[in-house]
Amino acid sequence: EGTRRVAEFAVLNANYLRVKVGKRYAIPYDRICMHEFVATSKNQRDKGVHTIDIAKRLIDLGYHPPTVYFPISVPEAIMIEPTETESRETLDAFAAAMCEIAALAESDPDALHRAPEHARLGRLDEVRAARQPIYRWTPQP
Repeated sequence: EGTRRVAEFAVLNANYLRVKVGKRYAIPYDRICMHEFVATSKNQRDKGVHTIDIAKRLIDLGYHPPTVYFPISVPEAIMIEPTETESRETLDAFAAAMCEIAALAESDPDALHRAPEHARLGRLDEVRAARQPIYRWTPQP
C-alpha cells in the first residue's frame, strides 16, 4: 500500500511541475506523464540560451540541476523527475526558479552564460575535459 501511494505522489508531482514549467518552457510530449517529464529550452534558443545555461543557473539558485540533453531524441532536453517526497512548496519554488531563469533569458541572456557565479567552481571546459581527461587528482603546490 505504501509503495503504491508514493508512486501516485511521484506521478502527481511530475504532472504538477509539467504544467507549471510548461508555461515558460517547451514541453515536447505535453500529455499526462508518469514520474518524469521532458522540457526543452527551445523557447530560449533565440536569445542564445541553451539547456546547459539553465542547468548552471539552477546551481546558483541552490538546486541540483536535472538531467540535461537526455533523451537525445529531444534537442536541448531537460528531464525533470521530482521525487514523491517533495512538498507542494518545494515544487512551487523549483517552478518559480525555472520561470525566473526563463525571464532572465529574455532580459539578460549573458547572465545565464556566466552561471554558475556562486559555486566553488565556475564553468569547466567540457570539450577539453572529454578529449583530455584527467583520471587522477593531484594537489597543486
